[in-house]
Amino acid sequence: MAQTPIWKSIQDTLSADIANGHYAQGDKLPTEAELSKRFGVNRHTVRRALSEMAANGTVHSRRGAGVFVASRPTDYPIGRRVRFHQNLSDQGRLPAKQILRLETRLPDAREAEALRLNDGDQVHVYEGISLADDSPVALFKSVFPATRLPQMLVDLAETKSVTQALARGGVHDYTRAETRLTAKLATATQALNLRIQDGAPILRTQSINIDTDGVPVEFGLTWFAGDRISLVITPDG
Repeated sequence: MAQTPIWKSIQDTLSADIANGHYAQGDKLPTEAELSKRFGVNRHTVRRALSEMAANGTVHSRRGAGVFVASRPTDYPIGRRVRFHQNLSDQGRLPAKQILRLETRLPDAREAEALRLNDGDQVHVYEGISLADDSPVALFKSVFPATRLPQMLVDLAETKSVTQALARGGVHDYTRAETRLTAKLATATQALNLRIQDGAPILRTQSINIDTDGVPVEFGLTWFAGDRISLVITPDG
């Protein structure tokens, strides 16, 4: 009879510990060194067990922080008004954003069409990582008409809030005109930023936000980590 690999035995034991409530959602597991001592194995064996648990969605790692028991996915409403900070705060999570890129450039064909731009018009691009309780939950790219919102990048750098930056530019209310959902597999770069495995399932939204006159003010793409966010469709939200 084949012997169970040691790493698999460690995985089963730690999974049972979690199932039995020894570690709750969001709790940090012991370090690799501590687990190596507990099970009498080297760190490579422990790392293999933790890697398999991460692939199964039982735990997730935070670079420089450790390995944590996976939390229940956060509900994220998609309706007429989609506000990142409000959505996360309503779920009892602490929202934050990390800026990856701020630049002004010419739009591609898809961006120009979505924002109804004329030839030669430029756009402001805001790319970053959305976090909940310091854990990355999504990557985003927001594109804005540069002529209408000349100070958008400055305002975004200061506030890290699309809603506040738009308000500074004179857009005091906006609603979602369109959202398209597409299932994807994470690229190596996306996986690195989201702290998930390369090829893990993610959900991409493509959206257009309009002002009270129906004029587009934002074209956005967001890639959500599939095990951390549950998109909830709320047509009248």
